[in-house]
Amino acid sequence: MNQLEQLKQYTTVVADTGDFQAIQQYNPRDATTNPSLILKAVQKPEYQPLLEKAVRDNLDASTGDVIDQLLVAFGKQILRVIPGRVSTEIDAALSFNTAASVAKGRELIKLYEKNGVDRERVLIKMASTWEGIRASAQLEKEGIHTNMTLLFSLPQAIACAEAGAKLISPFVGRIYDWYKKSTGIDYQGADDPGVQSVKRIYNYYRKFGYQTEVMGASFRNTGQILELAGCDLLTISPDLLQQLADSSAPVERKLKPDAGGGAPIGKISLDEAAFRFMLNEDAMATEKTAEGIRAFVADTAKLKQIISGMR
Repeated sequence: MNQLEQLKQYTTVVADTGDFQAIQQYNPRDATTNPSLILKAVQKPEYQPLLEKAVRDNLDASTGDVIDQLLVAFGKQILRVIPGRVSTEIDAALSFNTAASVAKGRELIKLYEKNGVDRERVLIKMASTWEGIRASAQLEKEGIHTNMTLLFSLPQAIACAEAGAKLISPFVGRIYDWYKKSTGIDYQGADDPGVQSVKRIYNYYRKFGYQTEVMGASFRNTGQILELAGCDLLTISPDLLQQLADSSAPVERKLKPDAGGGAPIGKISLDEAAFRFMLNEDAMATEKTAEGIRAFVADTAKLKQIISGMR
């Protein structure tokens, strides 16, 4: 078996792309999108018809509503080629507004259901800010499942689990980027700070019995992926999926469900003040969360400009 096939024995493989034509060859169970991936996809000729239809069918709608229609159109197409779930991200500009995030999550689910998609096949993706996590708690109570993204620290992961989020997407590559830039060290294998962060979160969840799924995300190389073999899910870009498919080197399971019992950490209780303080104490997590939100807002603005230019 190639490495991708081996990995699938231990971990649910998820495709991290808006390019649904590229998804099929790797047979992932789920798929994830974000504003940057959708922006990249709509600039490809093969996806122009989706964008044009979203604009044409919603001439009297706001640009934001057209984007929602576009996101759902991509999600619907992706769900035709995978058996599982698709993650659709709300506007990152809402990351500090709980009520607006809840409202947007409801709107997207209604759009999906209007298009014949069961809500169980959709994860509403939101930033792991305090406000985003509170929105997740509300949506989960309503049977709308959430994928908490832009997650860089254990406090964020704990707060998401306590809120009952269906799934979290702790980032690996962006943590690696931050530490490599600050220390000058090119971390490899188990020494990678991004890998260590996900392992810490996974073991904490196992130790204390949280049901929230852990999906490692944001990979820079296959070495990071292979170090997390056994994680609940891993969302992987097409380029890295291809690299795994091209290699037949052995894959060893690194994370195991019973491994968390020995994690040398006590249970952490977090209210809003404790969450904000612990996140503030982590310079990397604070900076990368803010940077990620800004980047997604910027790419959404570019998408709005493209749509405005077509109207």
